[in-house]
Amino acid sequence: MNAKDNLSPKIHHDAPVPSPEQKEVWGSDAIAAMLRALDVPYLALNPGASYRGLHDSLVNYLGNKTPQMLLCIHEEVAVAIAHGYARASDKMMGAVVHSNVGLMHASMAVFNAWCDRQPLLLLGATGPWDANKRRPWIDWIHTCADQGALIRDFTKWDNQPASVQGAYEALLRASQIAQTAPRGPVYINLDVAVQEEKIGPLPALPDTARFQAPASPAPSAELVAQAAALLSGAKNPVIMAGRGRRSIESWKARVALAEKLQARVVTDLKGAAIFPTDHPLHTGTPGMFLAADAAAAIREADVILSLDWNDLAGTLKQSYGGKPVTAKVINVSCDQHSHRGWSMDYQALPPSDVYLLTEPDTAVPLLTAACKARPALAAAPAAAPSFPTPTEVSILGVAQALNAATKDGEICITKLPLGWNGAYRHFRHPLDYLGADGGGGVGAGPGMTVGAALALQGTGRLAVGVVGDGDFLMSVTAIWTAVHYKLPALFIVCNNRSFYNDELHQERVAVERARPVENKWIGQQMSEPDIDIAAMGRAQGAEGIGPITRAEDVLPAVKKGLELAHSGKVVVIDMRVLPGYDANISGTPSAAHKR
Repeated sequence: MNAKDNLSPKIHHDAPVPSPEQKEVWGSDAIAAMLRALDVPYLALNPGASYRGLHDSLVNYLGNKTPQMLLCIHEEVAVAIAHGYARASDKMMGAVVHSNVGLMHASMAVFNAWCDRQPLLLLGATGPWDANKRRPWIDWIHTCADQGALIRDFTKWDNQPASVQGAYEALLRASQIAQTAPRGPVYINLDVAVQEEKIGPLPALPDTARFQAPASPAPSAELVAQAAALLSGAKNPVIMAGRGRRSIESWKARVALAEKLQARVVTDLKGAAIFPTDHPLHTGTPGMFLAADAAAAIREADVILSLDWNDLAGTLKQSYGGKPVTAKVINVSCDQHSHRGWSMDYQALPPSDVYLLTEPDTAVPLLTAACKARPALAAAPAAAPSFPTPTEVSILGVAQALNAATKDGEICITKLPLGWNGAYRHFRHPLDYLGADGGGGVGAGPGMTVGAALALQGTGRLAVGVVGDGDFLMSVTAIWTAVHYKLPALFIVCNNRSFYNDELHQERVAVERARPVENKWIGQQMSEPDIDIAAMGRAQGAEGIGPITRAEDVLPAVKKGLELAHSGKVVVIDMRVLPGYDANISGTPSAAHKR
């Protein structure tokens, strides 16, 4: 079945029995009405008594529509779904967590969204602040002072409104802040007393159109002119393309700038697809780490244009080997507005000769208009690397099968494992690949894939998560949410039965200390017994394929998985891949593919 056959959104709706008309409303009804006014489409949640009032209002006052609840088995999955939705759609949805305990469960996923600069409206609640209203034991352990402090260092804003009108303003402000660049998560803590008070008629709702997030400010004409002069006069300009919006208009604008400047372009796999990787101007193999040819291009540049590159200073240091940066650097980013004291996710401080404090999507058209065209280079797309045909199940074999099975269809790769070589597959559209997890939180892949599948409903593009076994197993219950709400997706689990990245770390330490490297597997490998990952998918209503243990079965399994997913199924394939990584840094096939 072709991807275009799946164009109509079919998300399942848990329809409530209609409620009788009521003349009076409760505080949580007003809060729910405000969420609808803000056009929050979905709330991913794991239920809890601290927000039972809001839960009732979403179901019995709003009819479980706009927002619709998406039940999740774990709070980390709920937030990861909202994160994945934002990555695929450039739009914000919400998540709800139960009191302090749910917030602590969710905290890693919040950090991922923070590091990924994605908008998230996170709602929570606390037990009654009035001690006389707390139930013995349970309300006491679910009540804490300054609950927002648990995640304040990696959210843009938090608030605990003390009234319905205060909740109106808090939601308006939270929505505005979360969606203002650099975007990120916000948290609102709803006191049980505010939710469960009877308030009479619904207080008038504000006009949300008057509280929208502002557009990214344009840099001054003087700074644009300075940057354009450097780029126009450059002999060897390089564009380091980092963060950017998912729109095709922004994609085309980046290509137009690169072509006008005839600038080489470097990308990586930490961020989403940002520039066509088979374009003649694209240089180097994108990876989680900098490829040697990309480092050489940066080192040879006389002018570098950084478009919100993640870790600009670190990449320059790697390229120059610690020597002084001789190129003129134009830094286009407003990320410093999110730099805080607790988290070092902002990376090292880069040099900037011209600093445009704005989003790249705002600056790129201005630079294109202001720059002079440079003579076209005699450049051609780099020859596709030649990889051997694997004789055992491997990540390379998975990539080759995925390429062969999707050559006539569109997919959205929501996640890739660390062992993926950027040369395995080209990205030609902003939805071809959504990037890494943001904060390095293992376990994000399943939830983010489900969130992307939610956002992709009706587009004809299938969400495909190529995830590691550790990543999958930490959040395996995301599969149930996908199945229940009829969100077709394909999960290809590259299952090497190990937290293999840490095996490599143990190997390095053992070598340094002259100790036996043969012991590196202890405390790392998930075997004896092997986990039946396909069965875990089937147990939640998904289609399970595998385990796949023979190289000749990889392509048939991927084809079957895609066919089932395009027909509306959630599919989990257990690929028993070889331990080992391809060379992410240089793009050269590793010894693992020569076994």
